[in-house]
Amino acid sequence: MKRNAIILILLFFTNFILRAQHLPEISKKAGFTIGETLTFRSPILNEDREINVYLPEGYAANGPEKYPVIYLLDGSRDEDFIHVAGLVQFGSFPWIQMLPPTIVVGISNVNRKRDYTFPTTVVKDKADFPTTGSSEKFIRFLEQELQPFVNRQYLTNNSKTIIGQSLGGLLATEILFKRPDLFDQYIIVSPSLWWDNESLLKVKPHPQATRKAIYIAVGKEGEVMERTAKELYEKLKPQHKAPLHYTFLAEQDHGDALHLGVYKAFEQLFRTKK
Repeated sequence: MKRNAIILILLFFTNFILRAQHLPEISKKAGFTIGETLTFRSPILNEDREINVYLPEGYAANGPEKYPVIYLLDGSRDEDFIHVAGLVQFGSFPWIQMLPPTIVVGISNVNRKRDYTFPTTVVKDKADFPTTGSSEKFIRFLEQELQPFVNRQYLTNNSKTIIGQSLGGLLATEILFKRPDLFDQYIIVSPSLWWDNESLLKVKPHPQATRKAIYIAVGKEGEVMERTAKELYEKLKPQHKAPLHYTFLAEQDHGDALHLGVYKAFEQLFRTKK
């Protein structure tokens, strides 16, 4: 019995060695790149800022085609840049045509609590997050530095989309209410509208906000998150003149709502073929 077992083991390893001898050898090995990273100095923020950029298939630096741009908050490589760029690539396949070929600009974070929040009156928030409250400066950075920089570096057309989730959703909502002219499409997922005792929901949106295409989504994230996201939709709905969509993602939570939310936003806001 022992002898038979030993023979079987020897046959197995002999077969393994013979098969291994016929495995192909690597003829070439190269890195796999889906975008490029640019760093530049921001005088407004007084620091270096980094963006990750995905260029669509067929992009040519000498034109003539120009492309829409998606600006992605939380756009670091270890955050949302890779999976959102993948959605854009998939959605722009000719056999899908969910959205046109599009440039993605992922804005890497330095201090998102500082950049994505306006000043709060809540004492506990001030104590827990002492660096917060500089969204006005970050919005100026987007308008006066980042957008002109991107337009100078790449072949862009006039279509600009912002994607924000959580605190990024709070910032996207603030921009929509106060400076809606900065973007044409707003994708707002799981916005942290609880900030400063929900004060942003008490602000009257700028009249131009009614002409912006907006998609709002929230997952199963608790009473406050779900209620305030729906309140944002209801606040915008009565006077809205452009596409406005709201989705409750019942199978998602705060951690995974963004991916499906962005996919559904592309379907609702950009699809050119069913």
